[in-house]
Amino acid sequence: MTAAVKIDEERKDRLEELQAEVRLRTGTSVTQKELLERFIDEAYESREEIIDSFRESTVPLSESEKAAMRRGRFSSGVETTEEDIDDTLYG
Repeated sequence: MTAAVKIDEERKDRLEELQAEVRLRTGTSVTQKELLERFIDEAYESREEIIDSFRESTVPLSESEKAAMRRGRFSSGVETTEEDIDDTLYG
């Protein structure tokens, strides 16, 4: 079964550019159908990220966001209590 999907001109142009670049860089001609099928197959593997991208809020954080936060952490060597935080925030 074949289905038609309408996309705007800008995305159609980008698809055509990618199609041409694949041919130029690999010497292999691919159809737009093949490109779209590849996109869908790859997107299916990372569907959680795609689903999350449609959420209004990113709470809770995705696994990649959690990992990015952990990479940026460091220890200052100072123990901080809840009272310290409250004093800083609320004076």
